[in-house]
Amino acid sequence: MIRNAWLLFVVIGLFFYGCGGSGGADSVPIDEEMTHEVNEEYGMVTDSFLVIKDKVGKNQNLSSILLPYGVPYATIDQIAKASREVFDVRKLAAGKPYTIFCTKDSAGYATCFIYEPNATDYVVYNLRDSIHVYKGQKEIEKKTRYVKGVVNSSLYVDLQKQHADPMLAIELSEIYAWTIDFYRIQKGDEFEILYTENYVEGKSIGVDRILASTFTHFGKPIKAYFFESENEKGYFNAEGDNLKKAFLQAPVKFSRISSGYNLKRFHPVQKRVKPHLGTDYAAPKGTPIMAVGDGVITEARYKANNGNYVKMRHNSVYETQYLHMSKIANGIKPGVRVSQGDIIGYVGSTGLATGPHVCFRFWKNGKQVDHRKEELPSSDPVSIGTKAEFDLVRARFDSLMTKERHPL
Repeated sequence: MIRNAWLLFVVIGLFFYGCGGSGGADSVPIDEEMTHEVNEEYGMVTDSFLVIKDKVGKNQNLSSILLPYGVPYATIDQIAKASREVFDVRKLAAGKPYTIFCTKDSAGYATCFIYEPNATDYVVYNLRDSIHVYKGQKEIEKKTRYVKGVVNSSLYVDLQKQHADPMLAIELSEIYAWTIDFYRIQKGDEFEILYTENYVEGKSIGVDRILASTFTHFGKPIKAYFFESENEKGYFNAEGDNLKKAFLQAPVKFSRISSGYNLKRFHPVQKRVKPHLGTDYAAPKGTPIMAVGDGVITEARYKANNGNYVKMRHNSVYETQYLHMSKIANGIKPGVRVSQGDIIGYVGSTGLATGPHVCFRFWKNGKQVDHRKEELPSSDPVSIGTKAEFDLVRARFDSLMTKERHPL
């Protein structure tokens, strides 16, 4: 019995010794076992395949891509049918990247095809056994960034000079659309922006969101803070007032004012002095025209001087009108309710017009006025119940901007 107990002790000792004890020629430390790096892409272990990366060529389709890798026409036809609900292979676009996973043997058959329609999304066509098609998304990393500068030429160009995404100019124009006329920004205006930017595989894919900004226009700094709660979402000033107004400053984006509100304007077609009771925004034909505020369409038709035009009532005080459209948008007719920013027509030169533009007219209490001189009403401010939460968000953004402004 003692002998059996001794043998059992030896066996147990050898067991632990051989599974990574304190010594022995065959022992392997655990950390060394874990040092083998597993390469993965699209959720697949790439070491098991021959990986081919390329871009869709001009006039190239799925057949011309997969046939050289041993995928027969019959299988390609099955792929096309199986993928219609996920991604139609007829929409493969030239210049977009794709990846093919092939077997490592001499045949090099394709077992999986991955197409990337944009920087974040991809479509997997698994060709092993039964065909399986599904969508995936790459991991997106958000980084907080900061930029400040002075307008010298154009906001777009000046942002580029600061090595910032110039699309921030569009974001700013939308945030301040109700408070700053971006057709009148001038040399010397200043901007300061705290924002997040999206990165995929270490490369920027564009702006995520502006968190806070200060735009100094004609010497007046206007702050904006992004705030979101259960019932609120938008940009507010330091006091919690909503930057969004009841009306946009203009019905078209990135055009220019070709003629302002002028009671003594010389008419370029009729060749006589005639009051111009609107603001002309010149833009290329077909540029979308937006409703500057919520309201109901009262007129949508053609008239000799006005051309194709739309008129709408916003409330008991305000009305707006949009003239010289190339065409009125589908579904826009009297009685239809539209929201601020909805497309109601497209820039043209119908009626009495010398070139493509939209003549925008604004009524207040039944009288046409210069909308650019009006103090337009605002939307709701931060609610009393969330004001304390907003103040914390504002303070945090201010602190981040101060650190960027005065780095150690």
